[in-house]
Amino acid sequence: AQYNLGVMYHNGYGVTQNYQEAVKWYLKAAQQGHAGAQNNLGIMYENGYGVTQDYQEAVKWYLKADQQGHAGAQYNLGVMYHNGYGVTQNYQEAVKWYLKAAQQGLAMAQNNLGAMYENGHGVTQDYQEALKWYSKASQQGHLKAKSNLIRLTTP
Repeated sequence: AQYNLGVMYHNGYGVTQNYQEAVKWYLKAAQQGHAGAQNNLGIMYENGYGVTQDYQEAVKWYLKADQQGHAGAQYNLGVMYHNGYGVTQNYQEAVKWYLKAAQQGLAMAQNNLGAMYENGHGVTQDYQEALKWYSKASQQGHLKAKSNLIRLTTP
């Protein structure tokens, strides 16, 4: 219920949108181990919604959600390492996190993993592996992955 209240305030569903209230409710649920709330709290800190932007605090909450296998948090950790937000930029770490989320079927992570293989960031460049991941994301309707797939397979 606390997580759901956070979502309601975060998105303005049935209440006036209020990021500070969202953070308050996410924090209550996150402290009780709710992975979705932990991930969303990370998002709030990453973007400075209702709190002072703090990438390291975002990483802390994403890691807590990852301990419960939360694919969204794993993807978010990949983004943090990919861009060097709150951590030292490290493409190999980004690949590790994208892979964890991609193996759970998260299309955004599959697309980003494909890009890592296509560009040789954190892994040996491998177009077949890139195509594999773009294809998986594309099959779920991920538009950027569809575009990447067409670009790589069209002469």
